[in-house]
Amino acid sequence: MSTARAAMVCAPVRARGGVRARARGAVRRVTTRAMGPELRESVDAFVRENKVVLFMKGTKAAPRCGFSNTCVQILQNMNVPFADVDILANEDLRQGMKEYSSWPTFPQLYIGGEFFGGCDITVEAFKDGSLKEELERAMME
Repeated sequence: MSTARAAMVCAPVRARGGVRARARGAVRRVTTRAMGPELRESVDAFVRENKVVLFMKGTKAAPRCGFSNTCVQILQNMNVPFADVDILANEDLRQGMKEYSSWPTFPQLYIGGEFFGGCDITVEAFKDGSLKEELERAMME
């Protein structure tokens, strides 16, 4: 990814919005900002250009939460090359990704340009072998 494109992924967007998330049986409001068209286009291009992308807290070299670290460890254990995006570096990107994926938490794993899931889904797919299948399919494209 070019430096210009990386800067666009982290470009600030100033809009307001919200999503709903279910937390232990209760519905809670998750505050988020609507993702502007320029940021959306940048994220679209980034997930298309990289076969595997992990939007995470921290970086793959220095994860800043246990869930992000778990996903990094799984992908590295599988010898999967992947791009990482530190959502803590840009609040607008962090909030916008919740809308983009319709998923309120991080990490968010994208495979072959499509949202795959968060940590729990990734762990389960790793255990049952479906993550390997999905990654192999994406690498062949």
